[in-house]
Amino acid sequence: MSETTTRATASPALLGRLTQLSQELAGAFRPATAVELLARALTELLAPDRLIVVLLDADTSRLAVASDSAAEPAATDDPLIQLALRSGPLLFERDVAARARELGVALGRDEPAAWIGAPLAAAGRPIGAVSLTARRAGAFSPAALTVVRAAVAQATIALENARLLELLSSAKRSWEETVDAITQAICIIDAQGVVRRANRVFADLVRTPVTGLPGRPWLDLLPPAWVDPVGRAVAERAQHPAPIELRAGERTLLCTVIALADAGAAVLVFEDQTEKRQLQDQLIQSEKMSAIGQLIAGVAHDLNNPLASVVGLSDFLAETGEVPAALSEPLHVIRQEAERAATIVKNLLSFARSQEGGRKVQDLKPVLDSTLALLHNELLAHHVSATLEIEDGLPNLEINANQIQQVFVNLIANAAQAIAGEHRPGRITVGARRWLDGVAVSVTDTGPGIPDDFVARVFEPFFTTKGEGQGTGLGLSICQGIVKEHGGRLTLETRSGAGATFTVELPGAAAGVRVSAPVEPARDPHPLRVLVVDDEPHILYYMRSTLESWGHTVDVATDGAHACERALGEPFDVIICDLRMPHVGGREMYHRLTHEHPIAAARIVFATGDTVRGDTLHFLEGLGRPYLKKPFTLDELRRVLARVAPRPA
Repeated sequence: MSETTTRATASPALLGRLTQLSQELAGAFRPATAVELLARALTELLAPDRLIVVLLDADTSRLAVASDSAAEPAATDDPLIQLALRSGPLLFERDVAARARELGVALGRDEPAAWIGAPLAAAGRPIGAVSLTARRAGAFSPAALTVVRAAVAQATIALENARLLELLSSAKRSWEETVDAITQAICIIDAQGVVRRANRVFADLVRTPVTGLPGRPWLDLLPPAWVDPVGRAVAERAQHPAPIELRAGERTLLCTVIALADAGAAVLVFEDQTEKRQLQDQLIQSEKMSAIGQLIAGVAHDLNNPLASVVGLSDFLAETGEVPAALSEPLHVIRQEAERAATIVKNLLSFARSQEGGRKVQDLKPVLDSTLALLHNELLAHHVSATLEIEDGLPNLEINANQIQQVFVNLIANAAQAIAGEHRPGRITVGARRWLDGVAVSVTDTGPGIPDDFVARVFEPFFTTKGEGQGTGLGLSICQGIVKEHGGRLTLETRSGAGATFTVELPGAAAGVRVSAPVEPARDPHPLRVLVVDDEPHILYYMRSTLESWGHTVDVATDGAHACERALGEPFDVIICDLRMPHVGGREMYHRLTHEHPIAAARIVFATGDTVRGDTLHFLEGLGRPYLKKPFTLDELRRVLARVAPRPA
């Protein structure tokens, strides 16, 4: 058969194979698949002894062998591959080494007898190359080069499409990873209100698989209560871009509508504000408590001044022994009720005082007593009776009394509110018993108990079983933190419908640490010259009467300015000065005397009805000198005088 006949016979088969290659490449969505199809077609059509395909990596701009029919892959710096990449398409039917030298390329000793090389070029830039070699000269003809060029052209288009598809998929993955990492729920809608894209947070918000969101109207996805406000925001997004507030049960969200350049399209951004709002509410509550603390300070000062007069004059009259028998009992009642009122004020001050400060070794009983006294009215209002049961001989504890009192106030108040929710009388039992080397205090109520589903979460921040507006859910978590800081633990035992018992377990004081022994009653010091400074005339009256009855010489002043002039001009053994007074207070008077008469300043004893302010306590404790808390007893006054009075020469 002649060569012409052979070519004619081969042409339909050749065209058929190239057509098949074109169809196969149309479905190749990966570069590796396109390279495999190209290599297979050229091998079937031209039967080369070796076929190599190299591709340029878009990220590293380096060549990589994508296919090699030899057992050992070729190096990408192979001279013929580089020649095909730079100068192809080329056909060397024979004398390959000589033809390569003409183009400035030196081959090794294993040069082929025939070679075809063609670049894979897209939009004028090389993206790879094909190299076919044969061990027989004349194995490749110009027709073979035409076949290679046709196959390479088709493969280049497929490779470029596959690369673009990979870039698109990579961009899609990058977009998804980016928006899925954002904590806000994001939904992109078109002018017809159909969802284009959305992130997983939005999918979780509307409880729909993320793959099921595109193509759906956003109206069908949101809760019905959100449709109108979000719809208005979408319609007015250009004029009113401000966020709108949405509610979903206990959750609060802000929705912001952002207009896109594409006419009518928009981005819906939903941000969960629940925790932020809870923190804001807690901050507001904290600010309220701070304001209440300051209010208590002022009220306590105003109450403690008259109470100081009542307690002081009652003590003074009782000491004189000149009270008629018929008035002895009324006087006792007056003093007892005044002390009761003073105790209430003291408890308020103790609870409102800043929780800073160190721990002291002390008995827990006074803390529990004052806590129940503080909550007495609230318990009565809820028709709840409270019983305190304390074992004898309990060890002392090293505690911050204010913090521990806060724990018990919270536990008892919670128990009372739980009972009140049942709309029936109830009972709370506070029991203290020995626990290891310390004390365990249980607060047991006859309320409804806590459901089993909630028991594991009661100490979580912001978790609450109370209705909206009745609690922040922080009380028990704060209590647990305080108890843990004291080296103890807070536990719960409950059954739904059978009440609850919270137990606070606190370790005992360290070995060798003891509570100070009771101080013996003070004795009257030798006669002193005393200056009493107070803006309350009744306090001045009772202080003068009392001190003079003890044999002291007493002068009085109603303000700090007058007292300062007296102290600078006359010698006094002791100056008892109220801290808070109009115009010039005790603090200002002390600072002036410190600069002008340090000896007189060192003889000041402050008296105050306000120890709730942090700056007041800091000032008093910073002096390192004794001070009197109104209302004070005559024994406390004697003790202070004995401590600060100068010794007789």
